[in-house]
Amino acid sequence: MLRKTAIAAGFIVATVPSAKAHDEQALANAPADEPYVKVSDVLPLPEFIPGLGTLFVDPATLPAGPFLAYDRDGRLSATVYMTPLDDLQNGTSFDGLHIGSHIVSSTDIYFNAGHPGVDKPHAHVVLFHDENAKERLAE
Repeated sequence: MLRKTAIAAGFIVATVPSAKAHDEQALANAPADEPYVKVSDVLPLPEFIPGLGTLFVDPATLPAGPFLAYDRDGRLSATVYMTPLDDLQNGTSFDGLHIGSHIVSSTDIYFNAGHPGVDKPHAHVVLFHDENAKERLAE
């Protein structure tokens, strides 16, 4: 199962270079404009989630996202995708996913058992947009 998850998540990461970009300047600082909504305003989640920051998402792109992750100073720090494992195992593709910034300094992929908004077990794919982003989102 873990091997299948890693392989599926690897396919997602492989699509990132061809992913569509938003207007990076408009997304550089929170709050993100429409169609994005602050996740904590629409779901029972804290405003700042340690490790992910303050999240914004276009509801039409759920469950995969992108979720735009901002640090406590409102700076875009990461783009996050939440891809349900069942969907991946059943052949669903999440193509043409937007990214918050073309700059990606590192990527984390990990399992999540589910939470409000993406209730099914899923993989988090986190693209950090600068070398200190992960540290800022942890605080």
